[in-house]
Amino acid sequence: MRDYYFGVDVGGTTIKMGLYSQKSGWVKKWEIPTRKENGGMYVLDDIAAAVYAAQQEFDLDNARTAGIGIGVPGPVLKKSIVNGCVNVGWDVVNVSEELGKRTGLPVYVENDANIAALGEQWKGAGKDYQSVALLTLGTGVGGGIILDGKIVSGFQGGGGEVGHLPVVRDAVRSCNCGKADCVELAGSATGVLNCAKQLLSETDEPSAMRDIENLSAKDVCDCCAAGDALARKCIDRAADALGTALACIGCIVNPEAFLFGGGMAAAGDILLEPIGRVYNAKVFPPLRGTPILQATLGNEAGITGAVRLVQIEQQA
Repeated sequence: MRDYYFGVDVGGTTIKMGLYSQKSGWVKKWEIPTRKENGGMYVLDDIAAAVYAAQQEFDLDNARTAGIGIGVPGPVLKKSIVNGCVNVGWDVVNVSEELGKRTGLPVYVENDANIAALGEQWKGAGKDYQSVALLTLGTGVGGGIILDGKIVSGFQGGGGEVGHLPVVRDAVRSCNCGKADCVELAGSATGVLNCAKQLLSETDEPSAMRDIENLSAKDVCDCCAAGDALARKCIDRAADALGTALACIGCIVNPEAFLFGGGMAAAGDILLEPIGRVYNAKVFPPLRGTPILQATLGNEAGITGAVRLVQIEQQA
């Protein structure tokens, strides 16, 4: 019986890996370095070696291993072809085919944010729902949408790219994608920090942020929680962009819940409450009141969703 699964989450620095048992849950979770040299040519070899080593450690063979699910930081076509992955050094790579050759196992690939959303829907904050939208707030804004328990990938693998919804109107910088109106310009940790620096330079308004060396987005959130008016302006700007994005998502796919993960989401209600107010003010009125929740799986969301991807694809 094939009752063991490998979940893999490929990042620019490390590759998170997990071995999951259908009967007992996680057997092992570990990381290996991402070797990006020479166009990332070693990454798949390293994953294959790690899979084989774990199979040896737990006395498994391919007859008992259902497959490998992988999340990668880039668009993916047909659950197999990575259409460029700058953080790993890849151009166009058929990961499913190449890793399948190395391991002899079925391999299913998806965008890492989509995989994280699937993990949260299966085992995390969204486990009571079949349809959720996850936004991850870090250096940028990532996203994934799950409808009826399945990932919305889109025709070109760009489904769920909510960080690039064009809802920001006052940006003074351009996004890495080249546009100047993306959600992440205001709603990401980078956007919040840039807002704080800009306001501190443009005004003499008192703020505790002025006394913090190497100011971070977390500092801005903490100052806002403590009642700092200037920090509040930055959080409100982020909330306006993110709440507007949720209203757009809501009007298109109407998920049962919105989930927020990533470092910025740790701010909790200081950020999520104003996001909810903006969402309720801007969304189609019958859709008001959709739950807005903090994600719970943290760094394990990716490997969890990768395992679930294998299960879904093999049940199809």
